[in-house]
Amino acid sequence: MRTPRRAARVAVIDPEGAVFLFRYDNPEAGVHWAMPGGGLDAGETPREGALRELREETGWTDLEPGELLCTWEHDFTRAGIQVHQHEHIYLSYGPRREPLDGLAAAHADDGILGWRWWTPEELAASPDALWPPDLAQLLAGVRTDH
Repeated sequence: MRTPRRAARVAVIDPEGAVFLFRYDNPEAGVHWAMPGGGLDAGETPREGALRELREETGWTDLEPGELLCTWEHDFTRAGIQVHQHEHIYLSYGPRREPLDGLAAAHADDGILGWRWWTPEELAASPDALWPPDLAQLLAGVRTDH
């Protein structure tokens, strides 16, 4: 039996339509790419958790989670515990930039191997695992003129 876990993520889109993703390594799910985010704290709404996680993982304090892109559920192992995770994924728009310095230790603790910006074309053609798996299709209809 898997432990239920609530989580939230933010798809940060730059003015050209590229999305910011972290590269994760997970013992059960393997190497995959996903947006900044993570588990919700007790009493936290998905939007509040998405904002907190975005700030903790990137250092960007000028972005807010906007409209809900999607929800999805998946299984993986976190800290040795098999979980069934229900995620809310929000959109946000901002400039292309790097995460702030000083986050390497936190990234290592979360299994983050690296990061990059992905163009819509790169997402659509990627052989790498993406979370959620239909991320390219979900973002294909997103406007970038914000």
